[in-house]
Amino acid sequence: MTTATLVVPDAFTPVDLLLWRTFKTQVAGLVEQTLDSNPGLADLGIFPPALTQVTVTTSVPVAKQAPIRIVRLY
Repeated sequence: MTTATLVVPDAFTPVDLLLWRTFKTQVAGLVEQTLDSNPGLADLGIFPPALTQVTVTTSVPVAKQAPIRIVRLY
């Protein structure tokens, strides 16, 4: 089992999108499990405030984000 602490980047990121961006896969029941393991998170509404910390426990490894290659035309 892997425990990760995720941070909501802005005020317009719902929990399911935060999990998708982190794990890059759909895991059945992960949103519900996350809401159960973080008391008060569901009370914040669809869009939790920016910089809200969310603890996730799952067997899915956290996806490593590849560096973004910048191409400049000028």
